[in-house]
Amino acid sequence: MDYEVMMNGNVKIGQPAPKFTATTTMGNISLDDYNGKWIVLFSHPGDFTPVCTTEMIAFSKANPYFERLNTSLIGISIDSNPSHLAWVYDIYCKTGIIIPFPIIADRSGEIARKYGMIASNISNTATVRNVFIIDDKQIIRAILVYPMNIGRNIPEILRIVRALQVADDNQQMAPANWNPCEPMIMPMPQTFSELQSRIKQINNDRNGMSWYLSFKQPQRCQLGDENRCKSFEKDVEEEKKQI
Repeated sequence: MDYEVMMNGNVKIGQPAPKFTATTTMGNISLDDYNGKWIVLFSHPGDFTPVCTTEMIAFSKANPYFERLNTSLIGISIDSNPSHLAWVYDIYCKTGIIIPFPIIADRSGEIARKYGMIASNISNTATVRNVFIIDDKQIIRAILVYPMNIGRNIPEILRIVRALQVADDNQQMAPANWNPCEPMIMPMPQTFSELQSRIKQINNDRNGMSWYLSFKQPQRCQLGDENRCKSFEKDVEEEKKQI
């Protein structure tokens, strides 16, 4: 693979996630270890930096919510494993928080380059704050890129994972500001007959603006019955206070 192509961000949404094996704070791992699970792979510019430390704490607090969604967190930077361990230990000593997910030591930058994490206009080693959401079939489904001086919004990353999973299960689309248990957008009609049926449905149910924009409550939202859905909504509000 051409180096300059990788530096400019070769990985795109819909492509298979590049394979890797790595040394981490929890031992050696490979991408194949996560078959059947969703992954949030996120990079940070360096250990013992203030913004990264707040993110590690926030991701740790949110980890139980990701686990409910069959989603594993994986951190990565070019720092060494001893540096990661010292940083993780320092966070534990100062806050009592144990980082519950692995942090990859990508000393050579090989993994960062595979994923296009390195910002060529900054340096050859500093990574910007990337987030790759990888589904249970190891396809990249979303890519977020943050500047080095702005921390990530963890509840938004959770929302994206939820939206992707519910949209997949129902073959629907998430509208702007969608949150769990809210209606989703129905696929557009593909024939004139379907268009006429959709207009009739909208007139009867008052569930849309036009034939190309109508809504339906997801039948499968991975939450079970309505009571569980209402309980989950409370969890979402609570997690926003905690993270």
